[in-house]
Amino acid sequence: MAMIYISLGSNVEREYHVQHGLNALANRFNLAFEQLVLSSLFESEAIGFNGKAFYNMVVGIKTSLTVEQVAHILRDIEVQYGRAVDAKKFSPRTLDLDLLLYDDIITDTPAQLPRDEIDKNAFVLWPLSEIAPTLVHPILKQNYQTLWQNYNKTSQQLNVVNNCW
Repeated sequence: MAMIYISLGSNVEREYHVQHGLNALANRFNLAFEQLVLSSLFESEAIGFNGKAFYNMVVGIKTSLTVEQVAHILRDIEVQYGRAVDAKKFSPRTLDLDLLLYDDIITDTPAQLPRDEIDKNAFVLWPLSEIAPTLVHPILKQNYQTLWQNYNKTSQQLNVVNNCW
């Protein structure tokens, strides 16, 4: 079984899409909701465009599926919840699901692994450091807790969303 980590975000009907996105992940990976490893939910400003604030989190899942199968499932869920197939990179999102890590695999196809934005965006690194603090980044060779401790926290502001579940 592989351990995968997925970044989940939404800035369109955020509460609805986050909750339904989590339910869809549990369903598609044949897990009970309680088997998902969930970070805190964070609110962050849109990056790269002017838009409503996002809700972001990271989800950990154990799976026997291949990287290709996981990438396909994530794309299917996004489309199911209204993501346009040709959506621009920096634009509003009903649901954004990005595969961050698949064990310690390093590859560029069918998805970039580890995902380049892990150590660049607070809305990815902070939640990942919460649920996998001692896991070591396969390229940077530092654990996520250390990467978060060394991150310039003035570059992006995050707020924990309390009482979200």
